[in-house]
This record gives sequence, C-alpha cells and structure tokens, in this order.
Amino acid sequence: MRGRGTLEPDPIPLSALQHAVYCLRQAALIHLERMWADNRFTAEGDVMHLSADRPGQRRGRGVRRVQALPIASRRLAVAGVADLVEFHADKMGNETPLPVEYKRGKPKAHRADEVQLCAQGLCLEEMCGVSVPEGALFYGETKRRVAVAFDPALRALTEATIGELAGVFRSGVTPPPTRHKSRCRACSLLELCRPQAVSRSAAAWRSRALADRLAEPSATGLSGP
Repeated sequence: MRGRGTLEPDPIPLSALQHAVYCLRQAALIHLERMWADNRFTAEGDVMHLSADRPGQRRGRGVRRVQALPIASRRLAVAGVADLVEFHADKMGNETPLPVEYKRGKPKAHRADEVQLCAQGLCLEEMCGVSVPEGALFYGETKRRVAVAFDPALRALTEATIGELAGVFRSGVTPPPTRHKSRCRACSLLELCRPQAVSRSAAAWRSRALADRLAEPSATGLSGP
C-alpha cells in the first residue's frame, strides 16, 4: 500500500486494526486483495454508523462532542475517522479528548474493538498534545457504554498489531488461515477465504515438499556416482 508518486507508504486504516486482531488473514483479504462481503452482522453495523458518520459538533455540560472526526498519527502511520470524540473541559478550560466507537452486538472475548479504540486514543494524543487515558465502546445490543482504559498492556498490543499489519502490507502477501472455528463461522468473508480448502492445499504442498526433500540423495546420506 503506497501512495502515488511517493515512496512513503499509505497510512494503515484504523478499521484494519480491528480486522487484524480478529484475523490477520481477514485484514489482508479486505485491505490488500480488496475483498468484501456483507452478512447480517456487517449490515447491522452499517445501519448503526449511519448517524455516527455524519460530521457534526455540539456542546453541553462542559463537553464538546465532535462526530466523524478525521484523525491520524504520523509516528504510527495510521489514519481514519473517529465515530465520536468528546472533549471534556476542566475548570481551566483545558480539554481532554475521549474517543467513543460505536459497535453492533455486545462486548467480545477478544480485544479487537479495544485495539481499534486505543489506536484512536494514540492518534488524539499526537494531534492534541495531551494524554488520552481512556475511551469508550458503545454497543448497539446492550445500549451501554463500556469504558476502556488505555493501559500499558493495551497500548503495547495496539502498537504490536500496527507493526504486524504494516509488515503484511509491505510484503503484499496474504497470511494463511488459522484455525478458529467460531470466528470463521461469524466472518462475512468465509466463502471468499475458504480456510479449510486453503489449509488442505498448504498441507499438501508441505507434504510434497518434504517428500521431494527426502528423495534427494543428500537428504538420505547417499552420494551421487
């Protein structure tokens, strides 16, 4: 992923980080191979973002709320649009940003949503020059906010995910599938990804390569005439 007329790589989309934590292969299929397929879950997410994706700003009770705010980090080479950023003012008028990401469904066992949100916090820290200690995830199914602390462990996971995904983008190679039945069943790209077929092909290739290697004279200790 490189910009036209420059050697500088394009910034990694913030949304790609969520895909990468969920499945690195999924992230590559979407952002490298430009594959996409909707299912019920993605459709519900699209509907939920219709209002959040409209730019706007409002104030109330010492909080300035900005919707669809473009954000980026030059240090991390990531960019995207935050659903909502609340700027909370203290008594001196200094504002602390708090990113809010809207998600369908409910809180998940993995940390994909948290990593995407934390990356937004890192962008806001760089842009605003202030510490962003936390953010919030709003889930459509529960209609509740979940506070997310940007602690050292989450920050490290977020930066590691960015580095791993950047490596995939630089290589231009889509990673092979990993075995995770529950995530595969819920993935809208299941039919395009075909993880079982790809896994069988990869296993067969490894078996053939090993057989060929063992058949070589040097591998069996035999010398040529």
